[in-house]
Amino acid sequence: MQTKHIYHLVFTLVLCLFINVTKVNAQKNKFVVVLDAGHGGHDPGNLGNGYKEKDIALNIVLKVGEELEKNDSFKVIYTRKKDEFIELRDRAKVANKADADLFVSVHCNSHSSQAKGTETFVLGVANTQRNFEIAKKENEVIFLEKDYKEKYDGYDPNKPESLIGLKLVQEEYVDQSILLASLIEKNFVDDAKRSSRGIKQASLWVLHNTYMPSVLVEVGFLTNNEEGKYLNQKSGQEKMAESITEAIKKYKSALTINTGTDFKVDNKEASSKEDEIVNQDKPLIDIVFKVQLAASKNKLEPKSYNFNGLDQISREQFGNLYKYYYGYTSNYALINKMKQEAIDKGFSSCYVVAFKGGKQINLTEALKTR
Repeated sequence: MQTKHIYHLVFTLVLCLFINVTKVNAQKNKFVVVLDAGHGGHDPGNLGNGYKEKDIALNIVLKVGEELEKNDSFKVIYTRKKDEFIELRDRAKVANKADADLFVSVHCNSHSSQAKGTETFVLGVANTQRNFEIAKKENEVIFLEKDYKEKYDGYDPNKPESLIGLKLVQEEYVDQSILLASLIEKNFVDDAKRSSRGIKQASLWVLHNTYMPSVLVEVGFLTNNEEGKYLNQKSGQEKMAESITEAIKKYKSALTINTGTDFKVDNKEASSKEDEIVNQDKPLIDIVFKVQLAASKNKLEPKSYNFNGLDQISREQFGNLYKYYYGYTSNYALINKMKQEAIDKGFSSCYVVAFKGGKQINLTEALKTR
């Protein structure tokens, strides 16, 4: 009788262990999204037209999370689910500890004029005065934290040199961040019928300290009379949340080969330089251009049959992703012809990237080389 009891006990323990292991494996297979509602607690964010940024951001984030959680393939983690103050560094820690696949921070914009429109930021050096002002505004929450001088080691959001010091430590994720940002902005325009100011790059602390694709979404200007009213309404918040939710779903799907989404980075310096050199047939010294076709968790053989007949395919691993490239040339005019070939083959999301000394560099920097 005692032996039978022991067998039963052992069987029960093994069964529990199996169930727990199964649960752990199921969790690991989920796509982890960390949602961050900006500001909170004694930090209200901007108060344009009397509206509270912290409340609007939280409402949108909770709605995004609610919709994503209806899909079993997602696991959602929040930096806050109520009106509380969370330090910037702790927001990033939540995402890093969870080994998240995505970090999405939601905010509302403000300006002294009647400026309007959505903006989605990815990490980068603030290359315009407007981007610097945005970065300074979002980073100034540091001053509300206790012992901020010790925690942030002399970092001052008011000084441009401090922002420049926030280098792209997560530069391997910038392309994915841009993809997500483009999907979000596209949905804002196509689905929510909002005005978009495009994708921007700025040195935002909360993005700098995360080690996964990350974006900061400015859903509109509370200081704009029409836009502020829209964002303060439940229907407006739900529409913005829906656009972000669908963008995250599309992004997850786009991690497989051959996405169909066009995107651009708002970088006037790069655009003007590209216009100047695009028709030139002169190779650039020490620069190599490639067409990036896709980024995927799937490891594919760089063979033409996997890429709709395109040859000259190369593959590079960055973290848990593989990037696939088409072409290899120092001629910018030629690589743009190859980009069009890739588009004609169905890779409508492809774009040109530049390398120097085997390392990827900013396209703007590459185009300055003569």
